[in-house]
Amino acid sequence: VQLQASGGGLVQAGNSLRLSCTASGRTFSTSGMGWFRQAPGKEREFVAAISWGGQNTYYAASVKGRFTISRDNGKNTAYLQMSSPKPEDTAVYYCAVRYTSGSYFDTGTYGYWGQGTLVTVSS
Repeated sequence: VQLQASGGGLVQAGNSLRLSCTASGRTFSTSGMGWFRQAPGKEREFVAAISWGGQNTYYAASVKGRFTISRDNGKNTAYLQMSSPKPEDTAVYYCAVRYTSGSYFDTGTYGYWGQGTLVTVSS
């Protein structure tokens, strides 16, 4: 599976931004996937995840109620809608596809990673 993340850029706090993650390979539609982020000088952290059919979603407490994860298996694409972003949301955002069972919050359950897209939120 190869993943291509896009949609990052400079956004003013309070304005919306949508990230996309397009996958190649047949396993995407049968695999859960997630978004992670890494800010300068910090470790990579979980942001959101979605089950293979979209029935279940998971969010980090810091983004719950502001970000929405979704997917379109027909387009092999997942999305992260960032509403009301804050300067502390500034980071490189990575999408990833799960390859094993376990917690959606655990980076170890994700076997395929995209290259990342930079999101900068200005105040």
